Amino acid sequence: MNSQTPRYVVAFGAIALLVAASLAAYDRWILRPALAIGAVDLSEIYRAKEAQFTQLLVATGSEQEREEALKMARAFSQRLPVALDELPRECGCLVVLRTAVIGGPHVLNLTPALRQKVGLP
Repeated sequence: MNSQTPRYVVAFGAIALLVAASLAAYDRWILRPALAIGAVDLSEIYRAKEAQFTQLLVATGSEQEREEALKMARAFSQRLPVALDELPRECGCLVVLRTAVIGGPHVLNLTPALRQKVGLP
């Protein structure tokens, strides 16, 4: 470093680098994840589970088989809220209903992930 370089120029350079690094970190870890949106078609999940449940009820003849179908429905109703809570943490994004989003290049379709979490094929 040149001995004639004023100290305030060095200090200004260090501050500028610190500010640039802070802005880059903010953009990487705060702003970009907040801009990511994941959409879930919850009505599709309900329709698929309802069809599965109806098929089981129609196909079953005994009371025990009907009880098993009701247990499956109860397990689904308990598993769905947990799965919906896990999605934002896993994708690092805001999760909204598909009907609330018109579209866009940065919208992730998380419906297949939710289907898997609640045990739908």
